[in-house]
Amino acid sequence: MSGEKIKAIYGTKDILPDEAVIWQRILSVVSRMASNYNYGFINPPIFEATELFTRGIGESSDVVSKEMYTFRDKGDRSLTLRPEGTASVVRSYIEHSLGARGGVFKVWYAGPMFRQERPQAGRYRQFYQFGIEAIGSSDPSLDAEIISLNRSIFSELGIDDLELSLNSIGMPGSREAHRQAFSDFINPMLGEFCGDCQRRFSTNPLRMFDCKEAGCQDRLAGAPVILDYISAEDREHFDRVLEFLELAGITYKIDKRMVRGLDYYTRTAWEIKSKRLGSQDSISGGGRYDLLVEQLGGQPTPGIGFAAGMERVILAMPDGAAGGSGRKTGVYIAIRHERFKTEAFKLSQALRGIGVPADLDYLGRSLKAQMKQADRSGLSHTMILAEDEMDRGAGIVRNLENSKQFEILLVDIYKMSGGHQFGEAIEKGEG
Repeated sequence: MSGEKIKAIYGTKDILPDEAVIWQRILSVVSRMASNYNYGFINPPIFEATELFTRGIGESSDVVSKEMYTFRDKGDRSLTLRPEGTASVVRSYIEHSLGARGGVFKVWYAGPMFRQERPQAGRYRQFYQFGIEAIGSSDPSLDAEIISLNRSIFSELGIDDLELSLNSIGMPGSREAHRQAFSDFINPMLGEFCGDCQRRFSTNPLRMFDCKEAGCQDRLAGAPVILDYISAEDREHFDRVLEFLELAGITYKIDKRMVRGLDYYTRTAWEIKSKRLGSQDSISGGGRYDLLVEQLGGQPTPGIGFAAGMERVILAMPDGAAGGSGRKTGVYIAIRHERFKTEAFKLSQALRGIGVPADLDYLGRSLKAQMKQADRSGLSHTMILAEDEMDRGAGIVRNLENSKQFEILLVDIYKMSGGHQFGEAIEKGEG
C-alpha cells in the first residue's frame, strides 16, 4: 500500500524548470551589472552561529525575536539558518582579514534565506535574495554608486515603474535629541500602541515607524522624525549623497519616516518600490551599516549594501520580460526510424561539444510525438533525421518559432569547432 503524498513544507515552493529560466536571467543580469561596477561574487554558508545574527541584526528586531529558524546541532551549538546576507558577508570579511588587502571590499551574493513569517504574495519562509555589499569606505559617492547599481539592475530587467525613497537615520550619537523628543511625544499614549511598538519603544524607538499596524501609524503621524535631529556631520553626508544621485540622473523622494527593519543601519537608508506590487510595494532595500564590522569583532570599518528578494522582483517584472518565448538556442534531434538513433546520439554529442545545447528522444516515440516534445523542450530548433535526407548524408533543421527550415550536411556539423559556426549556418540556411 502506497503512503500518503509528501508535500513541500508550508511557506516553501519548488522552482520548476520553466520558472528557473526567469531566475537564471535575473542572476545573469545581476552578475553582469555587478561586474560592471567591479563587484566580485561571494558565497557564505547557509547556516551560521546564532550569535552572529543576535549581535549583528539586533535582538529587538522582528527577525531575531520572531522569525529565525534556530536549532541545536549534535555538538549542542546554537545554529541559525541565515535570515539575511549582510551579517554573513561581514563575518567573512572579518574572519579572512579581507580589509588587509586595502581598498574597498566589493561583493555580491545570491541564495536562499529563511524567516518564519506569514507567507504572502512574493514572500516565503524559504526565499531567495541577491545582494550587494561594499565594506571599507564612508564616502557618500559610494552610497550613490550602490543605489545606482540597485536601480540599474531593475531597469535592465525591464522594471521601469520604480520609486526610490531614502532617508538618513544618522549615527547613534546624533539620535539622543530625537529620542528625547520622541519619548515626550509618545509617552502620554504609549499604552495605545501595539505590543511590538511598546517593546520597540524601550529598545529601538526608531523602529516604531516600521510597524505595519494602521492604528500605530496614525498615532505616529505627528511624531518627531530623525532627519530633523541628525548631526551636522550626518546632514552633510546625506546632502552629498543627494548631490551624487542627481549627478547620476537618479530621481528620489525623501521619506523622513522611513527606517529599515534591521538594527544595524546607520546614516543613509533607502527602499526601491514598484507599483506592480500593490500595497506591499518594496522590491529592495538597503543602507549603511558603519558600526556592524566593529560590533561583530572587527576593526571600526564602514559598510553599505542592499538586498532584493527574487520572488518579489519576478512579480514586479513586466509580462514577457523574461525574454520572448523563453526558448534558448539549441537543437532537439528527432528521428523517423530507430536505425537513425546512433547518428542522433553522435550528433547530440558533437553539438554539445561545440557549445550548442542538444536533446533527443529516449522513449522510442513516433516522429509526431517527438516533434511535440521538441516544441515543449524550450530549444529553438529541431533537426529531423529521415530517410531521403539521410541517404544524402543530411538532416532537416527547422526553426520552432517560425517553422522555416533548411537542409544541412551532417559532415559540416562534425567539422564545426564552435557554436558560432552553427549559428552562422542557421542564419544562412534560413535566409
